[in-house]
Amino acid sequence: MQIDMNEFYLRIYGDPVLREKTEEVTEFGEQLAPLVERMYEVMYEEEGVGLAAPQVGSDLRMMVLDVPLEEGGAFRGVLINPEVLETEGTQRDEEGCLSFPGIREEITRADRIKVRARGVDGEPFTFEANALLSRAVQHEIDHLDGVLFIDRMSPVRRRLLAKKLKKLAEERTAEV
Repeated sequence: MQIDMNEFYLRIYGDPVLREKTEEVTEFGEQLAPLVERMYEVMYEEEGVGLAAPQVGSDLRMMVLDVPLEEGGAFRGVLINPEVLETEGTQRDEEGCLSFPGIREEITRADRIKVRARGVDGEPFTFEANALLSRAVQHEIDHLDGVLFIDRMSPVRRRLLAKKLKKLAEERTAEV
């Protein structure tokens, strides 16, 4: 697995990579370290709490998280090939996305989830999440499936945001 770090920068709405479904990671270990490090760099530079690989142009099924927890501390980790095993309840709260600068909208998500994933070493683990961590994991899994948070908005909200979305896509195209 050859990784060119110059190609890994934050992708903004309009970039086709954001709509592509990712591929399962089959090779684990140190070869993932440079990509993981770059993903954390981008996430922290943009002051995010989560970042999926497609947001930096990678087609790998992985994400990084650093989410503050209600009870204090933070959940910091890498989730590779994550899948939601169980959901419970709903929560509706404001959500943003680093690939949609300046856009925040209320989105409904499961309140509690049980997740299975692998670490960088390939070892499987399972954990439960609620509140912001649950929201962040679901948001990033959507990215891994080519689903964007605007897809979770009502058609009316998307129409109201149409000009902003068009402007984002045009600005991205002008930069390329």
